[in-house]
Amino acid sequence: MGHLDHATFGWLTPVLSYLMACIGAALGLRCTVRALNATGRTRRNWLITAASAMGTGIWTMHFVAMLGFGVTGTEIRYNVPLTILSLVVAMAVVGAGVFAVGYSRERNRALALGGLTTGLGVASMHYLGMAALRLHGSVGYDPLLVALSVVVAVIAATVALWAGLNIKSPAAVAVASLVMGGAVSSMHYTGMLAVSVRVAPATTSLPGASVMQFVFPLAVGLGSYLFLTSAFVALSPTAHEQRASASAQQALEGSTTR
Repeated sequence: MGHLDHATFGWLTPVLSYLMACIGAALGLRCTVRALNATGRTRRNWLITAASAMGTGIWTMHFVAMLGFGVTGTEIRYNVPLTILSLVVAMAVVGAGVFAVGYSRERNRALALGGLTTGLGVASMHYLGMAALRLHGSVGYDPLLVALSVVVAVIAATVALWAGLNIKSPAAVAVASLVMGGAVSSMHYTGMLAVSVRVAPATTSLPGASVMQFVFPLAVGLGSYLFLTSAFVALSPTAHEQRASASAQQALEGSTTR
């Protein structure tokens, strides 16, 4: 059996991955709050932004954490199509859950369905990402820990969607994001505890891309997207501010016509 190291760079990758999960959760929650206060195309656009932010945050958390993953006796590479597919799955399934909550009139039913769908999507993203691993040997999983990781993912997703429906103030969203980031990270490391590797030393080169060739640049790019989206959300006026501005404009126009 190969020795697994989940923190080859010490605390750097676990802390950075948790930060990415928190940023994604915070953006997703803030955009969901904006969406629920909007209508029509504006609501749709905010929900798309929420889904992309949460999906990107979850995916980036996983692969930043994987930067610190190593196995004694073998190098690790990644299958590029499967890695990209895991990102697409994360965004698509999180999007389905967010839209279910954003448009459904039966909020409790939508919350249950959205939480289940999103949680299964997060778990699918994780294990698709793990399926992209290429190493000299075979990867096995503890079924009980895998099941536990899926349960944690569903609970984390449900809590996140509930927070999007019920938490409005920025301070409360910040606290909820810290909790959500911890829950998503817990799901990741629970899933990683389920992993075992039987190394089969070989001299042949592994297919796929190394972590620094592909995963690291992509994670940096998506992390930059999260920070740019944070700036966009912070600078965009809220529905209350837009109504206040419209009222002020109407009052100004009324005063000038007298």
